[in-house]
Order: sequence, then structure tokens, then C-alpha cells
Amino acid sequence: MQSLVYSCIVLAGLAIGALAYFGLTFSPIEAFLTGLGFIAIAVAAVERTLRHRSEARLERGIEEMSRLLSTYAQAGIALGQRIDALADDDAGRRLDVIEADISVLGTVVRQVAEAVADLEEARKREVTKPADASAKAGEGVARGAPEPPARVAAVPAPEGPVIPLETLKQAIEEERLVFHLQPILTLPLRKTHGYDLVPRLALEEGEFADPPDFMPKRGGEAVIRRIERLALEEALAIASRTRAEAEPVFMHVGIGRATLADAAAIENFVELLDAGQAAASSIRLLIAEPVWGALPLSERAALAAFTGKGVKLALADCRSLRLDFSALAGDGVSSVRVDAGRFLEAPERFTDFHSADVAPYVQRFGVELVASGITDEEQVLMFLEDGVGLAQGPHIGLPAPAAPAGDRRGLRVRSGVGG
Repeated sequence: MQSLVYSCIVLAGLAIGALAYFGLTFSPIEAFLTGLGFIAIAVAAVERTLRHRSEARLERGIEEMSRLLSTYAQAGIALGQRIDALADDDAGRRLDVIEADISVLGTVVRQVAEAVADLEEARKREVTKPADASAKAGEGVARGAPEPPARVAAVPAPEGPVIPLETLKQAIEEERLVFHLQPILTLPLRKTHGYDLVPRLALEEGEFADPPDFMPKRGGEAVIRRIERLALEEALAIASRTRAEAEPVFMHVGIGRATLADAAAIENFVELLDAGQAAASSIRLLIAEPVWGALPLSERAALAAFTGKGVKLALADCRSLRLDFSALAGDGVSSVRVDAGRFLEAPERFTDFHSADVAPYVQRFGVELVASGITDEEQVLMFLEDGVGLAQGPHIGLPAPAAPAGDRRGLRVRSGVGG
């Protein structure tokens, strides 16, 4: 197209030169210059027009590219905001929470299924017992034999303490009740994590009676309350002393329904915790897991009053680890204990997880798993492989006085404090 324009300009220049030579009587040189001048002016005008058009197209292209870049920048900003929002969501933590909820839900479903199965078995037994009795009675009548007398099932008498309750009361009055410390160690370094405060009775010739030998199995709630209160006093005193001298250690004090069901005992505990507020955070109230599961709301409220003073709870003798650890942590439970021998013998009785996954799962909720009753080094190694970080038992350490080794009477309680 451009060549055609230039051809037309050349022809027009030639025509003007010819017109000037023949019509205007120009000389040949003048006519040639006139035509050449026309061609030059026309070419310059065309080039100028083409250049303006090119510049206009280039400006439009630049504007279009600017709009596209602006659109891309906005899209990049939006994408960055979405990425930041996804990063802030912390998907890993949310997945852990969902996994924990699913595990808890599975545990609840399993417990419901077991309860339903137990109810079905009980119902079957109730149905079959009358039928069996009727069949046996009809058979006896048919044979003319006299009905045999009913047999009373031989139930073994529950084993009671060796030391009678009255002797225990007298021993407390005579200040022969002492408290020894049984250590709880960390694995594998075996550093002291805490102590159990174990009540013992001082006997003749420097011997001691352990709690199974004198603690009442039935009755004697007043004596039990007195022992538990004295144990809390000693634990607070030891915790205060260790906080002043070195790193604090956790003192585990046993507590049962004898104290939790008595309003005066609860008030006494609260007063002791208020008086020893600085050391209350080092106190762990140790309660058996079967007792914990059977506590009514009033007694759970008493434990909540204690945890409100800074103490934590610990569950002992856990029959199962299919527990709601999130709820336990909310109730102030800091550790749970399982019997080492029973757990290693049959872990499936305690949990649906692999034994190596139990301790990390429990620790996810801020609760420690303690292996109690360790009797040999092999059990220690097995729990180390499973990631259990705390252990206690005869192999770890026996109850011993907190006083110097020469004083075998240990931590003597002040029996003069009322009980």
C-alpha cells in the first residue's frame, strides 16, 4: 500500500514538471526542480502522517499494557492476601485438634458400645436364671425328690488392715505417724520430678508399717481426714523449703472421698492452701481414677475449689487410658498413672493406640503419663522405647525419710493439730 502511494507521488511530480515545461514555459531544469520539489514535499507529508499514526498506535499499546500490568498486580495482591490468610489459619494445629476430637469421639463410641453390650449380657442373665430355676424345680418334682436347700455362696471376707483403728488413733496421738517420700523420676536422665508423700507408722526397733497395714478400709473417715490433712501440711512445708533452697519439686498428696465429702475438711484444706499460697503450685492432689470416675458433682466442686488455689490433680491406678484428656486438663489434671506390669502385659486393655503413641497423645493435652510400680530395669527400657517420660516404683526408689539419713523417723507430723 505504501509503495502505491509513493508511485502516485512520483507520477504526480512528473505531471507537474511536464505542466511547468509545456504550459508555463519553464526551462527543462526549472521544470525538473519543480517536479522534484513537489515529490519531496509530498513524501515528507506522507512520512509525517505515518509517523503520527505509529506514535498513536504505540501510545495505545503502552496504555493497554499498563492496564494489563495493573490487573496482574491486583491479582497478585489478592493472591498474596489469600496465601497470608491460609498461613494464619495454622492448618497443622487445626488438623491436630480435629484428630484429637475424632479420637475422643471414637473412645466415646467404644465406651457406649461396651456399656450396651454389658446391658445386653445382664438382661440375658436375668432372663435365663428364672428359666433354669423353673426347669430344675420341675425336674425335682417329677422325680419326687425333696428340694435341696439353697446354698449360700462363700464370699471371702475382705482383708482388713493389720493394725486396728484404735491402735492407729493411739499411734497418731503418740506422734508415731511419719511421712516418707517416694520419688518420681524423669526418663532417661532419672532426675527427680516429684515425690509421693507416703504415711507410715513407726514401730519398735526402727521398723515402719506401710499404709495397707493400717489405713482403714471401711469406716474411720475421721482418721483418714486427719492423715490427709497432716500430709497436706507436710507437703506445703517441704514445698516451701525447696522453693527457697533450690528448684521446686512436686509433692503428691493422697486425697479421697473421706475428705471430699466433709465440708469442714474442705474448708480446712482451703485455709491451708491460702496460708501456703506461694507453695500451692508445687502440690499435686493424688486421687485414684476409679474414685474420680464415681465422684458426685459436690465433691468435684471441692476439687475445683482446691485447683482454684493453684494446685493440680493427678490420677492414680488408671484402669484405662480411654479418657477424655481434654476435659481432664480442663479440670486441672496434670498426670495420670498406669501400673507398669499390667500395661506392658496387655496394652490393648488400656488403649486402642499403639503403645508407642500413647504418651505423645496424652502429652498433646498437657497431661503427663507416669509408669508406676516399676520393678526391674527391663520395664524401664520398654517404657523408654514407648516415650514415657516419668516412672515410679520399687526399682526407681522406695519411700525414705526426707530428713538426714541418721534420723530414721523421717518427717514427723504434729499430731497436736486437731483432726
